[in-house]
Amino acid sequence: MPMSAPDYTWLFTPGSTFAYESGTTGVIHVASGGELWLPTGRIVACDPFVCLGEGETEPFTVAVEPGRYRVEAAVATLTQPGEPPSDEPHLRVAATRLVIRDEPTAAWELALLPGQDPAELGDEEFYGYGVDAGTGCFYDAAAEESFPASEGDEGPLWDAFEHSDWAPGPHLITAPETGHTVAAFTSGWGDGAYPTWIGRTAAGEVTCFVTDFFVAPDPSESAEPPAPAAATA
Repeated sequence: MPMSAPDYTWLFTPGSTFAYESGTTGVIHVASGGELWLPTGRIVACDPFVCLGEGETEPFTVAVEPGRYRVEAAVATLTQPGEPPSDEPHLRVAATRLVIRDEPTAAWELALLPGQDPAELGDEEFYGYGVDAGTGCFYDAAAEESFPASEGDEGPLWDAFEHSDWAPGPHLITAPETGHTVAAFTSGWGDGAYPTWIGRTAAGEVTCFVTDFFVAPDPSESAEPPAPAAATA
């Protein structure tokens, strides 16, 4: 059967912990990325250095009411056994969340692009976006033309990461001419393929979109960083 989502509530609870079999431990803090403007409510998630401005990435089939919505990242501080505190801690973005409603999530479903059918997924497979530059993002489909494709090491997207010494993020980047925004962040362990999940209330209303970067294992398990399950583009 297709990959199923864990309950991500714990992962966005500051102070949550996890451990790998090696003894390395992780402690979660939640980093705010401000409010993302969704003028149409059609949400795109992708690797921005690869896809943003290319005009080839489609929004998810589930849209929300236009508005401004909070973006946050569950950032893990990783520590090896016996490792002393460091001025430069080892940080990894475990997951990112676009919050639509501050209400409990009762169920999760894969965020899909047009033409994707979960019934076609094999055992532990998922639909997700590919990462080839170590970053991910959320933005509204209307923002696509406000951010030309990155050329080398130039442009506002590059500046946001470069000026922060490639901090995990989220980085909220605004196009000066249109006001469109992109929320960008580093992608866990880097390149790979990662699913985005949609949370819903018991009444079926959308609570959030969560992209999982496979840094934190299920809290009921101890494991090494999980190898990404098979992804289908």
